[in-house]
Amino acid sequence: MNYRYLTFLLAVFCWQLSAQNGSPLPRHLTSDEKTQLFQQGTPDDIVLSGLTDPPSQPVRTMAEWEELQAILIAWNGPSSWLEILAEIVRASREECRVVISCNSQNTIVSAQNYLNAAGVDITSNVEFIVGLTDAIWIRDYGPNCVYVNGVDSLYMVDWKYNRPSRKRDDSLATTIAPYFSVPLYRTLLAPADLVNTGGNFMSDGLGTAFASKLVLNENATGNIYGVSAKTEDQVDALLNDYMGIKRYIKMDVLPYDGIHHIDMHMKLLDEETLLVGEYPDGESDGPQIEANIAYVLGNYKSVFGTPFKVIRVPMPSFYDNGTYPPYAGQSALYPTFANALFVNKT
Repeated sequence: MNYRYLTFLLAVFCWQLSAQNGSPLPRHLTSDEKTQLFQQGTPDDIVLSGLTDPPSQPVRTMAEWEELQAILIAWNGPSSWLEILAEIVRASREECRVVISCNSQNTIVSAQNYLNAAGVDITSNVEFIVGLTDAIWIRDYGPNCVYVNGVDSLYMVDWKYNRPSRKRDDSLATTIAPYFSVPLYRTLLAPADLVNTGGNFMSDGLGTAFASKLVLNENATGNIYGVSAKTEDQVDALLNDYMGIKRYIKMDVLPYDGIHHIDMHMKLLDEETLLVGEYPDGESDGPQIEANIAYVLGNYKSVFGTPFKVIRVPMPSFYDNGTYPPYAGQSALYPTFANALFVNKT
């Protein structure tokens, strides 16, 4: 049995970093990208590579708390972001391989110099590859890991990214899967042309996943991505076929989280425990979060048949005056402590 555990996740910790600098691509669509959505042509050949039919055998999507062999990081962004990436590398290399995707050989040299200057040991468990990206947000566009026969054979699954103008991000999986010598399955062609994003997907490792209803909106009739219209049942069927998800729990989107990613206010800690962001009574997205959690607790139990346990984490204010989202003129700013990353014991 081949026990290869991989996950490719990037936690840029608690802050909406795009607010710090206008040059790097933010997590949300820019105004130019929104315009380009209506000018999409045929995707590049590299975007169309990979297997487009679902795996022929039933698969299981891993949970983030399972043993990891590697994490993947995109070395991209201004120095304030690279400082955070360096700390992720410093901590994660003690637990697993850290694979750093860079846009060129020159970027590899720059990343190595930066990490050395920061005192990060890159002599072991740190690998550098040329993998082209547009932005740092690799949790959203990187490949997902699934297994045949529990933990026997590893496959990667790559959805159509909901930032279609970011072709390099959307096709990164075609570099990563060969690097690890594993098959790549992609949801690119109708009727399986599923748009989805990693920040809006959480798996318990045993067939249950959580999301906001963003996944339904982005695949519905009249969607802005040009993919085939799908009902909720059809979306669920695709998650079952490609990811082994038998129960796909979806909650209403929050009014003030502009990207509607579940990881901005919630995290699975184990199969039975939800970490949930909490605002002061009546503040910001607090009422909708409470309604969503009440919906989950009232309608679902864990895979073991037990009630879900809820652990609260405060949702922080950003400014000294203690205000919460929305912030005038800064719709993308959404501070949170819920967005985090498990790396084995770390």
